[in-house]
Amino acid sequence: MKVSYYPGCTLKTKAKNLEDAAVASMAALGVEFEELPRWNCCGAVHSLADDDLIHHVAPVRDLIRAMEQGSSKVVTLCSMCYNTLARANLLMRQDEVKRKTINDFMNEEKDYSGEVDVVHFLTFLKDAVGWDRLREKVKVPLHDLKIAAYYGCTLLRPRNVSIEPPGAPRILKEFVEALGATVVDFPGENLCCGSYQILAHPEAALDIAGRILDGALKAGAEALVLSCPLCEFNLGMTQAELLQKSKISREIPTFYFTQLLAVALGLDPKICRFDLNDGISGEFLARKHFTDATVQAA
Repeated sequence: MKVSYYPGCTLKTKAKNLEDAAVASMAALGVEFEELPRWNCCGAVHSLADDDLIHHVAPVRDLIRAMEQGSSKVVTLCSMCYNTLARANLLMRQDEVKRKTINDFMNEEKDYSGEVDVVHFLTFLKDAVGWDRLREKVKVPLHDLKIAAYYGCTLLRPRNVSIEPPGAPRILKEFVEALGATVVDFPGENLCCGSYQILAHPEAALDIAGRILDGALKAGAEALVLSCPLCEFNLGMTQAELLQKSKISREIPTFYFTQLLAVALGLDPKICRFDLNDGISGEFLARKHFTDATVQAA
C-alpha cells in the first residue's frame, strides 16, 4: 500500500526521531509513505485573521501536491502540521469566495477545492492498519511500562478538525495499549504545553510544562508519549530547567509515539534516533531492556 505523506519542516531537522521511526514502522507494516514532491512549510499555525488569506497559500500548495500525486488523502505526523493543513483544507471546501481568492493568488497552480482528505498518522494507523493487526505485528510488547498519553492542543482543537470527538479522547491511549503498555490517565493530557509562549513568555510556559509533567508523575506514569515537536521541546527538553526551578520532582522520559511503535515492532533502536530526545529517554528503555529485545527480535 502506498500513501501520500507530508513531512513538514521540523521532521527533517530536530524531529527526525519522529519521522524516521514512522517511515521504518510503516515499511514493516507493509505501507510505503510516498513523500510529496516540492512540498513547502505549511506555515506552522493557522491564521485566525479573517482577511489573512495569503497565510493559507502555503498549506493549500501542499494539498495541491497531494492532488497532483493522484491521491485522495495525505498523511502527516506532526500535530501542528495536521492542524494547519486540515483547517486550510476545510476553508477551501466551505468558503467559495475565499477559495477563489486563494486560487487566484496561485495563478501558476491548479485550482484546489478540497479534493484531498488530511489524515493524522494516528487515524491512519487506526483505520488503515487497525489495532488488532498492530497487536499481531508487535514483537516486543511494552509490558510493565506505564505511559501517560499526552494529546496537547492541535489534535483535538478546534472541534471541526479534531481527530476524534473532544472530551474523552481514546485514540492515543488505544495505540499505547495495542503496543502492550499500560495507560496512565492524568489531568493534563489535553492541556496546552505552552506552545510558542516558551519564546515570548518563558516563565509562563515553564509553569504550564511543570504542571503537566508533575501531574503525569503523580499519576504514576513512567514516561510520556506525544506527537508534536513543539510539545517535545517544551515538555522534554526543558526538564533540567524545570528541576532546577523545582517545578517537577524528577525527570520523566518523553517519547514520540512513532518511536514506541518502532521499538514494539522490533526494529533497530538506531532508527528511533534517541540521541535527539532528552538525555534520559533512550537510557530508560535500555534499562527496561526493551531496546535490547528489539535487537534480538530483528
